[in-house]
Amino acid sequence: MSKFSEVAATSQTLSLAAMEEASRYGQREADIDHLLLALTLDEGAAGKVLRRNGITLGHAREAVEQQHSAQLAALGITTPMPDPGPIVFHETGGYDWSERAKNLFTRSVEGEKRGDSAAVLSELLAEPSGLIEELLRRLGRTPEELRSELADVRPSSAHEPAPKASEAGPSRRGETFVPAPVHQVWQLLIDPRRMPEWEPTVSAVEYDGKVDTPMPGASWAAESHNKGQGSEPVKGEAKWFHQIVELTERHDERLIAWRFTYRDAPQANPRDLRIELKPEDGGTRLTISLATPRRRTTMLGRATKPLSRFMLGMRVSQIGNEISRAFR
Repeated sequence: MSKFSEVAATSQTLSLAAMEEASRYGQREADIDHLLLALTLDEGAAGKVLRRNGITLGHAREAVEQQHSAQLAALGITTPMPDPGPIVFHETGGYDWSERAKNLFTRSVEGEKRGDSAAVLSELLAEPSGLIEELLRRLGRTPEELRSELADVRPSSAHEPAPKASEAGPSRRGETFVPAPVHQVWQLLIDPRRMPEWEPTVSAVEYDGKVDTPMPGASWAAESHNKGQGSEPVKGEAKWFHQIVELTERHDERLIAWRFTYRDAPQANPRDLRIELKPEDGGTRLTISLATPRRRTTMLGRATKPLSRFMLGMRVSQIGNEISRAFR
């Protein structure tokens, strides 16, 4: 992956997670403490180093809350902080980074620095305000300890390069860290009724509950998201409003695969989604693959493969974010 692509992917992923965390307290400015929280969810070297040292999302959240309470107490304010609410970033607007967070991102790409999550964490550990050092103290670690371990980690990208597209159609693959054990993540992914919690195109699944243990070959009718704000219908062809979701493969707590087709558009290419689960410190690592097998190959199809792969990559990232958010 090029430096530009690495920087863009890292910035997008960390910005989304940090601003989601800020939204839990009704804040619209994400600061360096929110950035630390976001890095605990990172799929790459930074996240691995943090979680290996016991700095999980839950522990980091506790440290941030304790630090904020201590700062208020130092000012003579004894009113407890409000309890955090759910993530509302996607229903609200007006978010931005603080100036010191923006400056930190800028430093992470200077010179030979790649701007990946490891570079961002390295700059965060050197941040001069003392906030991160104090948070790490509450977590039983020091910047020096993490910096030393980070230096020993082989640089790598958590964003997988696109597999070479074949005549069968474009595909994309990516990795996501989920802050929950494999068993809980599996229960989310195997239950058709819960698909709207993580699959962005599905708003409801018609599940009668007669199948206690869904097995490969079982399928259900599903409704696509076709409502905008205020429940007004989104303009579009009605043939895209109804889907069929089929379970095509399952290996308990290790792998699950779904196929999505459109009920009223049988000529449309299906979407094949495959998710592998692997336990990791502090949660579960998912490898998500998405492909659109083509029923026939045309000149136009070959010409649009790069765009199709890009769109699939965006969808893979979105699915991973939705699954992770379900446990936050």
